[in-house]
Amino acid sequence: MTAPHTPPANDDPATATAPAALPTVRMMPKANARAIRFGAPWVYANEMVVDRRTKNLAPGTLARLEDAERQPLGLVAMNPNSKIIGRMLDADPETVIDQAWFEEKISRALALRSQLFDAPYYRLIHAEADGLPGVIIDRFGDTCVVQPNAAWADARMEMLSAALVAVTGVANVLKNAGGRTRTLEGLDDVSGVTAGAVPDGPLPVPMNGATYMADLTGGQKTGLFYDQRPNHAFAANMTRGLRVLDVFSHVGGFSLAALAAGAESAMAVDGSAPALDLATQGAAAMSMQDKFSVRHGDAFDTLAALRSEGAEFDVVICDPPSFAPSKKALEAGLRAYERIARLAAPLVAENGILGLCSCSHAADLTAFRTASVRGIGRAGRRGILLHTGFAGADHPQLPQLAESGYLKSLFFRL
Repeated sequence: MTAPHTPPANDDPATATAPAALPTVRMMPKANARAIRFGAPWVYANEMVVDRRTKNLAPGTLARLEDAERQPLGLVAMNPNSKIIGRMLDADPETVIDQAWFEEKISRALALRSQLFDAPYYRLIHAEADGLPGVIIDRFGDTCVVQPNAAWADARMEMLSAALVAVTGVANVLKNAGGRTRTLEGLDDVSGVTAGAVPDGPLPVPMNGATYMADLTGGQKTGLFYDQRPNHAFAANMTRGLRVLDVFSHVGGFSLAALAAGAESAMAVDGSAPALDLATQGAAAMSMQDKFSVRHGDAFDTLAALRSEGAEFDVVICDPPSFAPSKKALEAGLRAYERIARLAAPLVAENGILGLCSCSHAADLTAFRTASVRGIGRAGRRGILLHTGFAGADHPQLPQLAESGYLKSLFFRL
């Protein structure tokens, strides 16, 4: 643990760290303060006493949180403009948020990833589960991409970047300011470089025996989805000598892993031409370009077109973007998951494999499984569920936060 010290004075309320400068905020009498004591990371606006002083706190301001009886709960990062008005940073309200504090969090996370992987390609920080609420950091060798998706972290990006370099020794730190969450926090969409430089082009990333090309500045999210790593591996293990269809493939997630495992052929389908180009580059880097093909277009339309063409595959996997990013979108999202299953199932050969994935935290496992089975049934197929997969261990779940268990992957034999 880092030894306590006295930080320099800071007059900026959004970045002040000296305990004496911190305001105090309080939970409502009927709010569940016990949940906070037991590790719940978020305080919602309807759980806190929000007076004029609280409303005027600058987004990112640190505050001491108390329960209704004025007993301390910890140190919280405030954003009066967000439904999540407070994010718990530490159970000790006197904690100093400085570079040493960031270094301790990153060191702890790095130790876990070093146990899990033999190469520096992984999610290094998975937000609340790694003690940095709203912060995502993906590592690509000597380069890290940071998504500071909460106001408190965005205001301390320089400090976070310096700690990241000090702990990991990476040469480059990129800030990715895209994403829906930053909009909800009232943050801008200006990305940049906080250490080193932007890579000259897409970076090759080794994973499950395949080579993926990650565009760290122009691609989706941070450039690559590490969360599906174990599900790629599970599916690839069943594809030797078989024909594979990878729908919503991005840069070739399931298809390139299948080729690395000995698949006869793999077709990648995606609506993004740049993503498919990166997938093609990945296949070429593996010397598998002769077994790899792409179809550019809407996934729903492409699935229907393939059926009309009489196409058949031994393994079909659909890994769409979030169809239900919120509770309001849940009903429409479940209909979309059902439709995907209904369109994909007819393309699967007898005794073949259908993989269906969801990254929607609003759709829990039971709801997603029900929608998937309904879609398979409406396609006139029947299946047994072989395996249920989740995100890899570099995406740890916080038990008190259901949203951290967002990824579900179902594998059926039809």
